[in-house]
Amino acid sequence: MKGQRRVTIGDIDIGRGRPLVLIAGPCVIESERSALDHARRIRDIAKKHKMPFIFKSSYDKANRSSLSSFRGPGLEKGLEILDKVRRKTGVPVLSDVHSEGEIGLAGEVLDVIQIPAFLCRQTDLLLKAAATGKPVNIKKGQFMSPQEMVNAVAKVESKGNRNILLTERGTMFGYNQLVNDFRAISIMGGTGYPVVYDATHSVQRPGGLGKSSGGAPEYIIPLSRAAVAYGTDALFLEVHQQPRKAMSDGPNMLRMDQLGDLLRQIKKVERAVRGTS
Repeated sequence: MKGQRRVTIGDIDIGRGRPLVLIAGPCVIESERSALDHARRIRDIAKKHKMPFIFKSSYDKANRSSLSSFRGPGLEKGLEILDKVRRKTGVPVLSDVHSEGEIGLAGEVLDVIQIPAFLCRQTDLLLKAAATGKPVNIKKGQFMSPQEMVNAVAKVESKGNRNILLTERGTMFGYNQLVNDFRAISIMGGTGYPVVYDATHSVQRPGGLGKSSGGAPEYIIPLSRAAVAYGTDALFLEVHQQPRKAMSDGPNMLRMDQLGDLLRQIKKVERAVRGTS
């Protein structure tokens, strides 16, 4: 696995030879208070375990299963909240974009622009995100092989942007089921860019509850350990204080009170595999 290029986000370096990075937060911004509270709590837990941390939460979940599902505060209000999170907590922020029209405003606030898995082949969206010069995290579509991600990389590179992250989040196996092939980490790492493992969406059961997605959160911790052992450069987790009351993706989110133990475990794996402190 090459993975030799490092991507810098604020004072955080992601890539070979650098400490494992945590990207985490609730699936969607539920309120300003909730976003700030989650960001502060996760920051403090990550700091205790000496893990660099990037806050993630969506201002608009445009791909919800049902028309009636909560989508978030929207572009302008959501970006205002994320900007406040960055200023008040001192951590970089990441969120996903769903259309070209969002990218101008999003690029002014976000430290990382994320391309959702469903949209990873959308050429114009990738080009517009790349043109901001901001780091771009491209989530591999559930319908794609890891080998195909070289095409998404080439689209971003065509704009002179070499700040690219690639995220593995499971592959569609059958109705409402995802499976993980950890070879994807090394295959996508062969592009020369850092790879992120999304442990919580990997246990999602898309549309499994009819009007919303289900999940199997009991597999989040063992899959996280396996991904770190395999060599992922960053770990992506959707975390919530009360997943059962979360307004999006609750069934596949990690409980906040489990985060410290998970980080403790993966730091042990990281030390064993990478020889880091």
